[in-house]
Order: sequence, then structure tokens, then C-alpha cells
Amino acid sequence: MTNWDAFDRELDSWAAENRRATFWWRDDDARAPDPALDALLDAAAARGAPLSLAVIPADIDPALETCLAAQPGLTVLQHGYAHQNHAPAVEKKQELGRHRPFPTVLGELATGQARLAGLFGPLFHPVLVPPWNRIAPALIPMLPEVGYRGLSLYQPRARAMAAPGLAQANTHIDIVDWTGGRGFVGDAAALGMAIGHLAARRKGHADAAEPTGLLTHHLVHDGDCRAFLDRFLAAVAAHPAAAWLEAGAVFAPADSRIGGP
Repeated sequence: MTNWDAFDRELDSWAAENRRATFWWRDDDARAPDPALDALLDAAAARGAPLSLAVIPADIDPALETCLAAQPGLTVLQHGYAHQNHAPAVEKKQELGRHRPFPTVLGELATGQARLAGLFGPLFHPVLVPPWNRIAPALIPMLPEVGYRGLSLYQPRARAMAAPGLAQANTHIDIVDWTGGRGFVGDAAALGMAIGHLAARRKGHADAAEPTGLLTHHLVHDGDCRAFLDRFLAAVAAHPAAAWLEAGAVFAPADSRIGGP
């Protein structure tokens, strides 16, 4: 049995239980139009897959608004402020850690949020995607105070609401091999992540209502990444027990969220 057969078999298990396996897609690090982003948008449109683009607001190119305006099913999320590391060399990289006063961090985030809202209008959803998927835990309850309604990190969430008024939905399938050359991680690894999270949801070992999140980084995609992405999008679209969700459903309040067991 191939890795793709195993993926289809897991989706078949959802179908046998009369359940729907929900997915969502987040791509990080957009700042400006470029050929890599064009390729990503083309793949999303060809497969009818909603895409949530995590955009860095500090040095955004206003031309990105025109690039994204006609893309069906697209939403814009906020990828920190400048994607700048403020942690010392002995720590993992963080922009939103405890290394600066929280009012300074929140002020930057609010500036970035206003910039994205002004540029993208209804395409923008006030969801924060921390750079490097790291944020000081003490900062999270403060996010609704500056207008955020969602938070997205990496790995299965502990709860549906990260704080009162702040829905959380993470990603679980990272297709880039960051420690092994920054190319494609491989079918076995990528599909293993997908199957692992889906099976954990189905068996009650993870939050069944959290959609399985695909994480991509268009700026570093090689040909193998693009080939996998196209095949994965097609496989989800083709299976009757699988469905893509848009950000509006993914980050809805917990009592109205689509895609539960």
C-alpha cells in the first residue's frame, strides 16, 4: 500500500463512520506579488481550495491587494508585524516573546492589523499567525483587547478557544523540510502528518472539531513541493468524506463552528 493509499484509507474510515474530515490551508510569509505566489494562487483556484494567506504587514507591497482581489476563497491573516526575531541567539527565534514590553508588541500588532484591514477590507480576518509559530503565553489573553478574534500556531490545539473571544485553529502538515535543505519533506512524512492528525481526531485523541491544517511557504517551494500540493489538494477535493473550510468557518466561535465530529 502506498502512502497515498494509506491517506485515502484514512478518509474512507471517516466515511464509514458517516463523518466529515475537514481541512484548512494556511500559507505564510507573503509580502508582495511574485511568481511563487502566482503559482500558489493558480493551484488553489484550479482545485477550488480556500486559501488563508498569512501576510507580513510591516513592509507590505500595496500591489499585493490587486494580486489577491480576484482570488476565489481567499482570506488574509496577519503574520506578526515585521517577522523580526527579538530573542537572543541562545533561544529559538521569536517576534512575539517576552523579550520586549508587551505594550510595545501589542502596539506593533495593532499597527499591522490596521494596515491589513485598510488594504484588504473584507478579505482580512483578524487572526494572528505568530512568526515561527511562537508567542509568549501571557500575551495570548491580551490579543482580543486589540481586536483579534483568532490565533493560529502549529500542532494540535489544547482547546478551541485560546482565550475568551479568541478562537484557535492550528496547522499540522508542514510540507517543507526546514532542517534538511528546505526542500520538500517527502510524501511519507507529509502524508504521515496528515494521517496522524486525522486518525487522532477520529479516535478521540485530539480535538475532533479542529480542522486538519495544511501549512505551506510559497517562497521556498521547489518542484516536489508544488507537485505534492497539487496532488494533495486534488485528493481532498475528490473524496466524499473530505472538505475544505474557509477561514470564516475555521475561526468561528466554538459554539457555531463547522466541521465537528
